[in-house]
Amino acid sequence: MLPSTRTGLWWGLLGVAAFSFTVPFTRIAVESGGMSPLFVGCARAVIAALLAAAALLLTRQRLPVGVQWFRLAVVAGGVVVGFPLLTSFALTTAPASHGAVVIGLLPAATAVMAVVRGRERPPVSFWVMAAVGAVVAVVFAALQGGGFGELHWSDLLLFGAVVAAAVGYAEGGLLARELGAWQTVSWALVLSAPLMIALTTVSMVQQTPTGTPVEWAAFAYLAVVSMFLGFFAWYRGLGIGPMAQVSQIQLTQPVMSICWAALLLHEQLAWPTVLGGVAVILCAGVAVRVRLGQSTVPGRR
Repeated sequence: MLPSTRTGLWWGLLGVAAFSFTVPFTRIAVESGGMSPLFVGCARAVIAALLAAAALLLTRQRLPVGVQWFRLAVVAGGVVVGFPLLTSFALTTAPASHGAVVIGLLPAATAVMAVVRGRERPPVSFWVMAAVGAVVAVVFAALQGGGFGELHWSDLLLFGAVVAAAVGYAEGGLLARELGAWQTVSWALVLSAPLMIALTTVSMVQQTPTGTPVEWAAFAYLAVVSMFLGFFAWYRGLGIGPMAQVSQIQLTQPVMSICWAALLLHEQLAWPTVLGGVAVILCAGVAVRVRLGQSTVPGRR
């Protein structure tokens, strides 16, 4: 029998490994143009919502009440609508490795949103490292695009995706204490289903989705694993804990995504990409550690 600490870490690593394929598989799904980014971003949420509804019904979960529905809308807006749609459009032109580096800001951005939402007062070093990480990501994106005057619209979409996901994760983390972890994600998927169905219909009217078996397989992974099953492993790991240690595993996600981009998409790992990824991950790691360390000081809540 594994110690609970190690068990939680392994479940967390499984969840992060599942999510690490999201960026390269999104790139595969939208690269040829057979499936529009609107379809990929919305239809995967529709499939995940069907799975979530079935899980909620089979386990007879209680309905959210009152303001919980509004908070679920915030979660849905961030992780069900905002992040998938923005990354789908961005990755029609941006390489997967480039997107993985920018999205490497997510752990630090989530920590910032959690601090703001929880009204915490972290030390100045937290804000410094979060700001440095953001600057490094912007500089990386600018240099990859040819200079500060050449930031592409895909970079703006990626930064928007980071903000959207950070808001959704932070609110979802708080709401999970009331509804349960996977239940929160499932209710967010169900709540967003009418909008996602409508947008999926619009996308199919505008362009009939087509693709190779590989592209459809990538889309299926995004719908079933990235949008649904991955959260089961991730939140199980957080639930077993210790949460402070398990949450830091997310810092390995951009490294995995960059490696998958090289292996699956044959993208060249140039030194700027490697150095940019390392710098962003280090900044995010320090920011997350500072916040976690602050929250575990005796007498603090």
